[in-house]
Amino acid sequence: MGVTTIMNSTGILDPKFAMSLTLYNTLTRQKEPFTTIEPGKVTMYCCGVTVYDYCHLGHARSYIGWDVMRRYLQWRGYQVRYVQNFTDIDDKILNRARVEGSSMQEIADRYIKAYFEDIRRLNVMDADEYPRVTQHIPAIVHLIQALETKGYAYAVDGDVYYNVQQFSEYGKLSGRKREQMQAGAGGRIAADESESKKQDPFDFALWKAAKPGEPAWDSLWGKGRPGWHIECSAMIRARLGETIDIHGGGGDLVFPHHENEIAQSEVLTGQPLARYWLHNGMVTVNGEKMSKSLGNFTTIRDLLDGKWSKYPQPLDPMVIRLFVLQAHYRKPLDFTESAITAAVHGWQTIKDALSLDLAKCNLSPEAATLDELDSQAIARFQGAMDSDFNTAAGLAVLFELAKSLKREFNQRCYQKSQELEDGQLRALSQTLAQLAVVFGLEVQAETLPVPEIDVNWIESLLQQRQQARQEKRYAESDRIRNELQAAGITLMDQPDGQTSWHRS
Repeated sequence: MGVTTIMNSTGILDPKFAMSLTLYNTLTRQKEPFTTIEPGKVTMYCCGVTVYDYCHLGHARSYIGWDVMRRYLQWRGYQVRYVQNFTDIDDKILNRARVEGSSMQEIADRYIKAYFEDIRRLNVMDADEYPRVTQHIPAIVHLIQALETKGYAYAVDGDVYYNVQQFSEYGKLSGRKREQMQAGAGGRIAADESESKKQDPFDFALWKAAKPGEPAWDSLWGKGRPGWHIECSAMIRARLGETIDIHGGGGDLVFPHHENEIAQSEVLTGQPLARYWLHNGMVTVNGEKMSKSLGNFTTIRDLLDGKWSKYPQPLDPMVIRLFVLQAHYRKPLDFTESAITAAVHGWQTIKDALSLDLAKCNLSPEAATLDELDSQAIARFQGAMDSDFNTAAGLAVLFELAKSLKREFNQRCYQKSQELEDGQLRALSQTLAQLAVVFGLEVQAETLPVPEIDVNWIESLLQQRQQARQEKRYAESDRIRNELQAAGITLMDQPDGQTSWHRS
């Protein structure tokens, strides 16, 4: 194991250890070396939530993923400016306001507050800015006017539409040909309200004429409100400029939302809207799309508060983070009871290692103050993450470190022997702590009383496990070990065949 100082005083990777970061770009459909507009700085925009309901597991998957990308880029030494919007004007928000006898702003404010409550519990860092659509109406109107002036937009009875035929590169992000595109792809507007006004079925709404009882703003075309796609184009331009380094979002946004953002923005600037387009895979539940109609819709707060029927126990937020990170961000993520159970055990392994008191190992004074890391583990971790943020492979490094730490700790405490030098043990501990922070995996303060230990129950299970091992029923032996592990009991098999245990 190589032990060396590879981090600076602020915990950032020393530049001489930097490798080549590559990202899969949806636009080019291949991995590309990552280079930024301004050296050492990253501008990053991710499409945020439409605030009409509580956040669900799909949101957790997206924002944990972007959070880890941001953390990793910072660990790599980049200054990251991260912007994530709130869509606070939308048909879904207005519908809920009507049902509840409330207002659009009251609904939006309530669920923005709920967003922060839920997402912060998952240890997702706040964005640098959270622009709202309603704060950017003048910028949106200005953008639409510019499109109309250049011949890319036309007005009909107070509505304004984008003329898709005028943009020859339309479809380059999604790879869709014209015959594959669906009419009404403007998104979030009923087809019967707009189809008769369009010059072409593929055109989409930039501005919608006011309806009775709905919020509206003044414009050259009369009172109305923005279309969905123009909102992000305007907010990116206002907050980050004409071209950004990374644009992120769910895979369901590639078409039409992100395709339309490109069409709106690039015809005005002549520049790419984003250098890299990243999209996360969708979440399924037991292989099915998550939806309220199927009865498998799961909110973040229900999971954390133990109100999910399939797993009626409060989940540690770190379990959800680890569950998300076990899959590559571009791959589908299937939410099952067994997958959550595996994540519970996985987090317990890392949590136990992060919580070890190395003072019990009688470290030498020099090792106790050592500020060095395991360079081999760092290299493996960075090699994984530099390959398009492969968190699954990165987690494997954390598990290796955690298991090595626990093994050495147990040997020293219970067998009074050791395999590693003091400095190596300290380096393992510090490396795990550093890399866990990159993944946002942190042991949170316990707030519940520690339950009493049922020693008779533990000893009974140990006897059953010992018999299973003697009879070579190893699956049963592992099952008992896992059951005890879930109860906070760590087993240590001795060379003489006996097993000792201690509370994690």
